[in-house]
Amino acid sequence: MSQDDPRPDDDLPEFLRRMFEGMPGASIDPEQLRRLSEAMGSDEAGLGGLQIDPAMLQQMMQQMQRAFAASGDGIAWDATKRGALHIANQDGLGVTTGQKADLDQAFALANLWLTEATAISELAETPRVITRGDWVELTLPVWQELAEPVATSIADALIEALRGQAPEEMQPMLEGAGRLIRGIGGQLFAAQFGQVIGKLSLEVVSGGDVGVPVMPAGTAAILPQNFADLGRGLEIPDDQLAIYVAARELAHARLFRHAKWLRLQVIAQVTEYARGVDVDVERLEEMASRFDPQNPSELREAIESGALLPQQSEAQKRALTRLENLLALIEGWVDVVTADATSRMPDLERIAETIRRRRAAGGPAEDALAALVGLQLRPRRLREAAAMWRAVTEAVGVSARDALWDYPDLMPEASDIDDPSALIARLEAKARGDEPEPDEMDEALAQLLADPDAFGSEGPGGDGSDAEGTAADEWSDGPDEGPEGPRAV
Repeated sequence: MSQDDPRPDDDLPEFLRRMFEGMPGASIDPEQLRRLSEAMGSDEAGLGGLQIDPAMLQQMMQQMQRAFAASGDGIAWDATKRGALHIANQDGLGVTTGQKADLDQAFALANLWLTEATAISELAETPRVITRGDWVELTLPVWQELAEPVATSIADALIEALRGQAPEEMQPMLEGAGRLIRGIGGQLFAAQFGQVIGKLSLEVVSGGDVGVPVMPAGTAAILPQNFADLGRGLEIPDDQLAIYVAARELAHARLFRHAKWLRLQVIAQVTEYARGVDVDVERLEEMASRFDPQNPSELREAIESGALLPQQSEAQKRALTRLENLLALIEGWVDVVTADATSRMPDLERIAETIRRRRAAGGPAEDALAALVGLQLRPRRLREAAAMWRAVTEAVGVSARDALWDYPDLMPEASDIDDPSALIARLEAKARGDEPEPDEMDEALAQLLADPDAFGSEGPGGDGSDAEGTAADEWSDGPDEGPEGPRAV
């Protein structure tokens, strides 16, 4: 290299500037790539002695420019979809006419039997027999919603890690490149997430198999490709297994269609947990200091294994407990209703125990999902919740039991799972027409309403009080007036 030639490390800032600015039509000169590679490999450049192949670097730069050009927060969910569909459709198998006919018949019989086992009405939409690729397409919007808080956390942590490793003279450049760096982190997470969802599509048997409502509301579905593997080696007739799985799926879909608030509550609790995820920035910085772009396996394995997600915070532990109780209540009810609906089948107990064990153990893809998002979507208190629902059913009947899903405030609590006697006593008193025993809240409210001075000299909302604008705000976050006039407090 002659003295007149530009120094390789002089080329580096200009190259990065052009990349970060995302100049349209900016070409990447192979000679410039060679000089950049020399700069990164030299001790004088002070960039860790990395040896980078120019062809690989050019590919990396193109990916980074695409990330910069992406709109929104830079999380490439289209990459998730492509990766998931690639795995889901790799066998090229569809639904055969025979598979569809057998499962349609199972759905029809299960639907008939369910009508005798639950007061919740049947679905308006016909149950579906779908491929693995269909499952990915139908469920991906919910997976995206559940994973987005974690993806954002990883992208933000990548910015902090790179800022900690970059030389002082590059800090101003990094300050203006936050969107691009977020895009890189988002693309990395999205690609790994697509792999997990794709592998999960090879394991799930039905729409409600993962416990959370990932299917569109009111949709029941079975994947015949995976159902064929479910009974292998169990020596259980396929027709009985199909009816049981169809009954579980229909019960799950019926419940979420009936209690429309329930879907929102489950998703809200999952996202509440995910928003509390903090990425281990120190661990990420440590890997960034020795990161080899030609061998990114360490970073990929750290994301896949969940090593970047530290231990749960106390707030997350409380959120997880609430979520586990809710999932247990849902799955326990589904278990009881399905057992009652399929009580005619001779192999019911064996089938039910097989499904419970499979649900509790999960599979490799579900473990990978737990590592990636930091959350296991398994009802740990399933047996206790099912026992509670069975006791309630025997005490007050199907209609009173299912009425508990009508409103959120009627739902059993965690204490009811431990001991359902108080819940049963309340339901039996209601069935007799007895007034429930007042609790502390009822007594405090009665005392407040009985005291005319509690709201000022002219009562609630009068000129002598500030109740207007405070009491209504306390009871409702929405507007004071609804479709039927002012909201009553």
